[in-house]
Amino acid sequence: MTEVVITGFGAITPLGDDAASTWQALLDGRSGIHRIETEWAKDLPVQIAGPVETDLSPWIPRVEARRMDRVSQLALVAAREAWSDAGFGLGEQNQTDPERLGVSVGTGIGGLVTTLEAWDVQQAKGIRRVSPFTVPMLMANAPAAHVGLLIRAKAGVHAPVSACASSNEAIALGANMLRLGEADIAVVGGSEAVIHAMPIAAFAQMQALSRRNDEPERASRPWDVDRDGFVIGEGAVMMVIETLESAQARGAKIYGTLAGSGISADSHDLVQPEPSGSGQLSAMIKAMRHSGLQPSDIKHINAHGTSTPQGDITEAKSIRTALGDAVDETIVTSTKSMTGHLLGAAGALETFATVMALKERVVPPTINLDNPEPDLGINIAANTTRELPDGPLAALNNSFGFGGHNVAIAVTNQHITD
Repeated sequence: MTEVVITGFGAITPLGDDAASTWQALLDGRSGIHRIETEWAKDLPVQIAGPVETDLSPWIPRVEARRMDRVSQLALVAAREAWSDAGFGLGEQNQTDPERLGVSVGTGIGGLVTTLEAWDVQQAKGIRRVSPFTVPMLMANAPAAHVGLLIRAKAGVHAPVSACASSNEAIALGANMLRLGEADIAVVGGSEAVIHAMPIAAFAQMQALSRRNDEPERASRPWDVDRDGFVIGEGAVMMVIETLESAQARGAKIYGTLAGSGISADSHDLVQPEPSGSGQLSAMIKAMRHSGLQPSDIKHINAHGTSTPQGDITEAKSIRTALGDAVDETIVTSTKSMTGHLLGAAGALETFATVMALKERVVPPTINLDNPEPDLGINIAANTTRELPDGPLAALNNSFGFGGHNVAIAVTNQHITD
């Protein structure tokens, strides 16, 4: 089977405006969750989020910004960094074959803020004041399309939408494009930008969000007995993936290997996970089988770990079952404790963190885990980094979404170059 490796990363997140600063903040255990200080938040029951605080204007000129929802702007910033990090140029400096170049970028919600703002304009000023760019701004495939235009990809531009599993599904789809011989190089990842009154109110009405408005940095607390819901975050993470043959032929640096993936569906409920965790378990088992890995090979799991009362328990159960006797040797973490939940971009951020954990042999902490849920039966990196052993390493990253979507990505430290 064709091997797929990662040769570039780009990120703009609640923790930093690039991949390096995001990774360092994860190691430092720094929270990116803050109180929302804008006027529209003052009457909301939830007034905290994980925003990207970076000014995007150095990357996205004003004229372009007026024609792109924030979700696409974030995607482009991350894609530019990843493409450059992989050693490729843009425009006339792009020497790749567009027919062998693909894109797969997921989002859970897309340009929702554009939709809401266009409605406000129509109600206040009439239909003639609605921007003609509204549809291309709001459509969920816009982030993928913009990335495809940026790098001139012609092998296929895919935009999976599977709620909070979207970007991990995008990574799996992009890697499979390479394995099937449809492309040699692809940009894969995810983007999300829905820090706005309506989606926050809607999630709050579902009782899905933490209401720790007075201590935002402590609000996201996976597996803690006092957890009370997730925290919405925003951002984008992209990675350049290549066939091993392509990467080695051009002497590219390699961060790690995308060994395989597993995708399943609960077929149980639109918003609640199947209580036994059978769908999550299926995704993890498929990822290991696809990668030729055994449970004893898995030394780390970056969990979905959203800080919801039922979700954290169900995932712990499915991890225990998937790993069996090897579970005690596997270090589990949830980086959502620091970033919040980036919804459709969460999987890409956490796959990035998983790859870096294997490369650097260190697992970022799960912060705010002051009083762990009893009888979890998993080995969590609680409030401190944990070192990984020498030798070959493999890990899983889990992403689960409303609708019963489950995706597990398997990565290894094979083929890493300095």
